[in-house]
Amino acid sequence: MKVILSGGGTGGHIYPALTIADKIKSLRPDAEIVFVGTLHGLEKELVPRQGYPIEFIDVAGFKRSFSLDTVKSTYKLFTGLADAQKLLNEIKPDLVIGTGGYVCGPIVFLAALKGIPTCIQEQNALPGVTNKILARFAKKVFLGAKEAANHFPSSADVEFTGNPIRTDILDVDRKEALKELGLEEDKTTILVTGGSLGAQSINNAMLEVEKELSGRCDVQILHATGNKNYDAYMEQVKKIGGFASNITITPYLHDMPQALAVADLGVFRAGALGLAELTAKGIPAILIPYPYATGNHQEFNAKALETVGAAKVILDKDLTGRKLLENIEELLLDKSKLVEMGEVAKSLGRPYAAAQIAKKALELVKN
Repeated sequence: MKVILSGGGTGGHIYPALTIADKIKSLRPDAEIVFVGTLHGLEKELVPRQGYPIEFIDVAGFKRSFSLDTVKSTYKLFTGLADAQKLLNEIKPDLVIGTGGYVCGPIVFLAALKGIPTCIQEQNALPGVTNKILARFAKKVFLGAKEAANHFPSSADVEFTGNPIRTDILDVDRKEALKELGLEEDKTTILVTGGSLGAQSINNAMLEVEKELSGRCDVQILHATGNKNYDAYMEQVKKIGGFASNITITPYLHDMPQALAVADLGVFRAGALGLAELTAKGIPAILIPYPYATGNHQEFNAKALETVGAAKVILDKDLTGRKLLENIEELLLDKSKLVEMGEVAKSLGRPYAAAQIAKKALELVKN
C-alpha cells in the first residue's frame, strides 16, 4: 500500500499528519508513506526528523486581498498542480490524506479527480480556506471540532473524531513528572506556555502574576517563555528582585507530556493541538487566543471550550496582569470549579483520534 500525506506551513498542520502516519504504519506495516510539502514550511525539517521521506512541490498561498502577490500565487498554483500531477504519476498512491495548509490543495484535488481515495483532517473550529474547498472533492472529512461541521458544504461527508495527538501524554506518571521537574506534590500547578515560540503578551501579563504569587505555599508555576523571549524576561524578573522557588521559568518545554502530567490549570494560546492535549488530559484552562491567526480561528477554538465550561477566555487585546491574576485567583479559591472545568475538558478529549482517523481512511482503500 502506498499513502501520501500532505500538510504544511506550521506545526499545527504537520504534527497531525505525522501522528496519522504513525498510526497507519501500526495498522499496515507494509504501507509506504510519502509526505508532500513545500520548501518554505516547517515540514522540510520535521518530517525527515520522524524518519519519513518527503517530496516538495512549488506552490504558494493566496492572500485575502488582491495584490501583486495574488498574481504570483496564481502562477504558483499552476506549477504546484504540475508538480502534484508528476508525483501522483510516479508514486501511484492508494490513498491521499491532507491535513491543511495550501500545500495539500493541488495533491488532494488532483488525486480526487483521478479517483484515488482522498480525505482531509481539519483541526480548527473554523476551517481553513483550502480544506473548505477540498471538502467538495474528498471522500471523507475528519473534524477536530464539532463546530467545524457548520462551515463545510452539506455534500461533504464529515465525521467528528477530534484531533490526532501523541498518546504518550496519557502514560506519564504525575509523581515521577513532579520529581523530574523539581516541583512539589501538595501545590496546585499552573502550566503556562504561549506555544513553541512563546507569546510576548502572555509573558508580559505573567510578570505581574508571578510577582504576586511568588512565595505562596499553595501554588507553583511552570512557565515556558519561548526561546527568543527568555533572556529579556529574566532581565525583567531580575529588576523586580527575582521570584521564590515556587516559580519555575524555562525557555522551552522539551517534554510536554511530562509538563501536562503535572498541570492542574493551563494558561495557553488556543491552537487546536494544544487544546486537544489539554482536553485529553482533562486540564482546565485560561485561554488567550492568538489574535493574528488566520481567520481568527484561535478565538473560535477557545470560545468552543468556554461555551461548554471547560475554559475561561481572555482576548489578547484585553489581557493584563491584573485580569489574568484575578482569573487565576478565582479558580485557586474555588477548587470545586477547577475540578468541574477539568471534568468537562476530559469529556471533550479524544486521545485516540489518530487511530480512528487511520482506520477510517484505510477503509476507503479497496485492497
